[in-house]
Amino acid sequence: MKSYNPRTGMESLLVTPVSKASAMQRAGRSGRTGPGKCFRLYTAYNYYNDLDDNTVPEVQRTNLANVVLTLKSLGIHDLLHFDFMDPPPSEALLKALELLFALSALNKVGELTKVGRRMAEFPLDPMLSKMIVASDKYKCSDEVISIAAMLSIGNSIFYRPKDKQVHADNARLNFHTGNVGDHIALLKVYNSWKETNFSTQWCYENYIQVRSMKRARDIRDQLEGLLERVEIELVSNLSDYETIKKAITSGFFPHSAKLQKNGSYRTVKHPQTVHIHPSSGLSQVLPRWVIYHELVLTTKEYMRQVTELKPEWLVEIAPHYYQLKDVEDSMSKKMPRGEGRPQQD
Repeated sequence: MKSYNPRTGMESLLVTPVSKASAMQRAGRSGRTGPGKCFRLYTAYNYYNDLDDNTVPEVQRTNLANVVLTLKSLGIHDLLHFDFMDPPPSEALLKALELLFALSALNKVGELTKVGRRMAEFPLDPMLSKMIVASDKYKCSDEVISIAAMLSIGNSIFYRPKDKQVHADNARLNFHTGNVGDHIALLKVYNSWKETNFSTQWCYENYIQVRSMKRARDIRDQLEGLLERVEIELVSNLSDYETIKKAITSGFFPHSAKLQKNGSYRTVKHPQTVHIHPSSGLSQVLPRWVIYHELVLTTKEYMRQVTELKPEWLVEIAPHYYQLKDVEDSMSKKMPRGEGRPQQD
């Protein structure tokens, strides 16, 4: 079951016992079209004593940033006293409000700003919509909506058949040439597919799931239509990765992390130790500063979809969120200038 921890901003898939309601619902699936049996893999004692009556409502275990932005855009201002059917934890609401304030979607009295009004038009996580709104300023909206669409389909883009893992990994690393970072690699995947006229054969050759790509294309078409609605021009600037990365940083600056001596990373705000996911193109490169799309907890706390950034961008783009002291101590400390892995003793 997906659960989100607002304190750490981390989503995890946890194994949880079913609830009684869910178990009853499952039992109802057998014998629907003909006589059937349902086998329960636990004892009656477990059922009556260990299982919860109902599943925890999703609104109580999810990231509320989007919910809060939508409610604000509908004109509901007092969220802490809003009559939810299942009130979410107030901590989760406050975290969502804080995030929206940091993204300048809300002003300091908690009202929607112009930026927030534009962000609310997009059916996306507010960090993604902020990235799209910021792409207007950086004149790279064409690339940014492709990246947003690719990020929206999750991690089902590449597949690794058991017997062809080496080929699949090589195909994937082709998109990472020059250590451009995962976001730009996703953009390259989308654009290469587009150049082959959305060919299915090309997907097979590159070990890419064609269904995911079609979904990304549908999402991208929808986002393109929404750009018109918020009056953002569709401008392409493919050659300048730096401006694209700045647009990404404008939405994802709360998700920044800095390399530690032992090769792990530490998030800059609300410090916790995280790692680059092994599927990332930068997992062997270990840049000093990164920005990540999301944190997932599997065997470790992993950052998914990572791109390198320059620490001075954080202060330039989000001076209200990062002070110089957050980013400069690392620049003056004696760490070798050379890139690559920190030395192991």
